[in-house]
Amino acid sequence: MLKITFSARPNARGPRSLAIALIAGIALSLAALAPAATAADEAAPEDTIGISAKPQAADENSAGRTRFSYQMSPGQNLDDVYVVTNSGTTAQTFTVFATDAFNTAEGGYGLLDTGVQPADAGAWVRFGGETSVTAALQPGESREIPFSLVVPADASPGDHAAGMVVSALADDGQVLVDRRVGTRLYVRVPGDLQPNLTVDGMSASYTPSINPLAGEATVTFTVRNAGNVALSGDLKTEIKGLFGIGLAPALETEVDEMLPGSTRTVTTTVSGVGQWVFLNPVVTLYPSVDAEALNPGPLTSVTRDTILFAVPWVLLGLIVLGLGIWGWIVFSRRRDARRARAWIEYTEAEARRKAEYEREPAVVAAASPTRSESS
Repeated sequence: MLKITFSARPNARGPRSLAIALIAGIALSLAALAPAATAADEAAPEDTIGISAKPQAADENSAGRTRFSYQMSPGQNLDDVYVVTNSGTTAQTFTVFATDAFNTAEGGYGLLDTGVQPADAGAWVRFGGETSVTAALQPGESREIPFSLVVPADASPGDHAAGMVVSALADDGQVLVDRRVGTRLYVRVPGDLQPNLTVDGMSASYTPSINPLAGEATVTFTVRNAGNVALSGDLKTEIKGLFGIGLAPALETEVDEMLPGSTRTVTTTVSGVGQWVFLNPVVTLYPSVDAEALNPGPLTSVTRDTILFAVPWVLLGLIVLGLGIWGWIVFSRRRDARRARAWIEYTEAEARRKAEYEREPAVVAAASPTRSESS
């Protein structure tokens, strides 16, 4: 309880002061109540929309499936069950349908937008004869959604990819948001199966470093699923030199599942590559299938390579500089030696000339008395 105490000291403007005090008291009371109202608002949780869905387990003792995988002949049909759960905190109406799948630019497993008509395996699914079904679920409630799948008589051999989709539309302010979850669905039609991953358009570049043995080789290429079976792959990128000698540790990466007809640009960078002038980047792709996928038979690896030149310009520059210094030293020594020899020859010649000059007066002096006696 908020208590306001007023001073008993006489004041000529008592009524005005009382009014001000009352206004201040009301303001303080509202301020004291405001945090409680805010706390009450924050304590009330907001409703959330949550969706989860999965294939029905084959039996009580089997582990749950994470995808629908079927092998069906043209004209064949089967029935299965999709389990949808409202994992949110509010009642929600869900729409369940099937649509076609594709690989995204990043290599993910994408599904067509809601409202886009499927043309492949997504069009083979029916819910009681309809292309979709709705289910109103309370929070925490699950429901089994039965569906049938009919393979057309003219279906081509190979893998046909689709997805089961659960969609919930909800208002988010002034925007209607479509929240979706999906489960992969694969139908393999038997016949001439052609599991075939290829590597094309290979190019390479080299990035040097100050350390001539610590450069990077970047290899770019295109992986194409040219067959009719969905495949993943393990990639090994190696940098070899003359005679197939490895010049750096091999780099191993993975290629996510690629649907038939899809392509993907892959770039790998191998570190610790020396500037050995001749480099031979080699890429080996080992196809594989998902653990839950049907076995398509033997898979063949594919290898591609290219040639790359990495000239050690820094090292060559140091060598040229060293040779220049060595040449200058040799030249200077030879020049100095020539000058020294020339100086020695000059001094010896001067010494001989001086000695001869000093001997000539003595000879003349010795010859003069003889001439006098003769006269």
